[in-house]
Amino acid sequence: MSRIHDYIYSHRDEMVDFLGKLVAVKSVQGDAEEGFPFGRGPAEALGVMLEKCRDEGFAVENVENYAGSADINDLEPELAILTHLDVVPEGEGWSSDPYTLTANGDKLVGRGTCDDKGPAVSALFAAKAVRELGIPLKKGVRLIFGTNEENGSADMEYYRKNRKLPPMVFTPDGEYPVINAEKGMIRVHFSAPFTHGTIKGGTVINAVPSKCVINVKLMENGEPTAIWGTEEGVSAHASTPEKAENAITKFLSFNNHGDSVLKTLSELFPHGEFDGKSLGLGFSDDISGKMTCVLSMIDTREGRLHCAVDIRFPLDRTYAEISGIVREKLEKSGFTVDSCEGVEPHITDENSPFVQSLLCVYERITGEKGRCIAIGGGTYVHDIEGGVAFGAEFPNEDGHMHCPDEFVTVDNLLKNAEIMAEAIVEICT
Repeated sequence: MSRIHDYIYSHRDEMVDFLGKLVAVKSVQGDAEEGFPFGRGPAEALGVMLEKCRDEGFAVENVENYAGSADINDLEPELAILTHLDVVPEGEGWSSDPYTLTANGDKLVGRGTCDDKGPAVSALFAAKAVRELGIPLKKGVRLIFGTNEENGSADMEYYRKNRKLPPMVFTPDGEYPVINAEKGMIRVHFSAPFTHGTIKGGTVINAVPSKCVINVKLMENGEPTAIWGTEEGVSAHASTPEKAENAITKFLSFNNHGDSVLKTLSELFPHGEFDGKSLGLGFSDDISGKMTCVLSMIDTREGRLHCAVDIRFPLDRTYAEISGIVREKLEKSGFTVDSCEGVEPHITDENSPFVQSLLCVYERITGEKGRCIAIGGGTYVHDIEGGVAFGAEFPNEDGHMHCPDEFVTVDNLLKNAEIMAEAIVEICT
């Protein structure tokens, strides 16, 4: 449908400008306040988006700053495009201000450009194209914007308790062609006594840490030895630890001999091991592949060493099984498990008409073969029955999600909007 393509590409500058306004909002989760369940930043980003949708003539609703929606027409919504406006902390290592959209050739650099503010802008302009081109729809379409995807999706839990989701939901919070299967996820916080100094590594639980700062005094051959400095690594999303180098386990691999807690940690989480085998795990299946296990945070507070681990487990395992193994191993090793939370794996039938329609659109627009894939990362539809991820990253591309210099190319920002507009037409006419 060339007129959709032409419409989207004629609005290039407007899309880039609006993305810049969203990126400028530091929508990292903050302290909850009355009326601001996830702090003021995420609520501000939601306000910017809903104001834009209202200006474009959409019927909008703010659901108490948990989430918001914009309806493309007056029909009962049967399709929802779900995006989120919160972001992970900026971290370190940026070549430009993370909250100023910066053009670097064809790349638009800034926190959230890839995950998920860029896709949210593409979704808005996809709906705008269908509406302004006057394409007749037989089904209603709703855009839903959340504010807590990066920290547990409590926004959608609240939204679903108070509003009904359409029967078909996709999120551009993953990659193409279609993600229909997602590993289960467990996040464990544990601790042990530690009075030998300070160690701090990692900023968020769902990313491989790129830095670990150490200032401790350990015993070596009966003599106190000071260890201080910074261990450097390479960050990546916790679902793909093989793409990174973990700064925490790197430190532990060389400096574990002077303290029993650090030595035990290094044995449970060996540097370069990604599947949790030493923790009693190491499972895999034919669909989702090997599981992952990342020691992603470490910190010293009030005489204790606090750690956090991110685990993604295969479709053929359960939360109860994996969490039981982890709890037992950590407690037998002398640690206290402070919290353990997680979700079961998610899978949607790849042969459903909804999924097949999305694959058809992908093939038509890109000329590439459509297929369903399984991932370790949890997308925004993980807890939504029948939901799938559709974009926004293309195969073999890396927008530095959760990392410094996160970006989206201008071409992909536009192409995503075109694909989503064509999906609306394919499913709703």
